[in-house]
Amino acid sequence: MKARPVPAPEEVLGRVPTGTSLRREIAAAARSRGRESSVRDELGRLRDEIAAIEFESVDLAAARRRVAEASGEEERLKERVAALRGDVRARRAVEAETDEALGDLESAAAALSSAQTERIAAEQALERARERAARARDERERRLELEDRLRNRRREARRELATEAYPAFRDALGSIPGGAPTQAGSAPSAYEGPRLAASLAAVRIADLDASVALGVEAARWLDERGERSPEEVLDAAVVRPDAAPDP
Repeated sequence: MKARPVPAPEEVLGRVPTGTSLRREIAAAARSRGRESSVRDELGRLRDEIAAIEFESVDLAAARRRVAEASGEEERLKERVAALRGDVRARRAVEAETDEALGDLESAAAALSSAQTERIAAEQALERARERAARARDERERRLELEDRLRNRRREARRELATEAYPAFRDALGSIPGGAPTQAGSAPSAYEGPRLAASLAAVRIADLDASVALGVEAARWLDERGERSPEEVLDAAVVRPDAAPDP
């Protein structure tokens, strides 16, 4: 299973509202400017380690059924052989014909030997399946541990990048209708202004390769506040998917 890569800045900021957190937005803007976190190399190593982990899906239930069926058949044939032996002894006791009974006993004994071989093979297959299942469980646990470490490192990277870019974000709020640097505080967690204004400020400080799609709410926010065009406010190319197509 391949670990999810860090999303491109355009994936985070390519549409407003973004549907994500302010810290993610500012971190994406920082990445778009070529900024890298101090844990970048570790992130890559963790993703590679996760991608390298492979394990099979082991069907222990099927292996257990095979053992149960083989054991059941073996017990049935043991009883059959015991009954036929008793029949042969009884016929010999009265000096009756035993050829047919001996033939049945020989066939049953051969079938029992085959069933015992199958039962042993089934038990060995179950043991091998258990060993594979144990290895797969260990690999799953290892992957979960690495994925947990990766999530933690990603949070560290976002926190670091967002902290680094926060002064630029705070300044950009002054250019966003409805935004104000005084609402920013000292960190993303301290921001107290409108979320739309914050998203727009994050877009403004980003260097995106694609146009920014404004949703209805964002387009209305800009239209109702100020005379500048969205392109001027965001310093980026803008498309409005909510707008009616040209005739």
